[in-house]
Amino acid sequence: MEMLHINALVNAAIFALLGILLFAAGFIVIDKMTPYALWKEIVEEKNLALAVMVGCMSIGMCIIIAAAVH
Repeated sequence: MEMLHINALVNAAIFALLGILLFAAGFIVIDKMTPYALWKEIVEEKNLALAVMVGCMSIGMCIIIAAAVH
């Protein structure tokens, strides 16, 4: 069994943090580009179609970020 390399662990943590920050920044940009507040529409107005659209957008952004970071 190989020993755990601390450099690999630190690199994984940095890349995970970078991916989360990029995702949050992308979500904020898309939220600002829409004419309404996404979170308010989904939570308060119970807009299911918008929730599905934002979920698909989030998965798409995460796939792109994962490929770029990897």
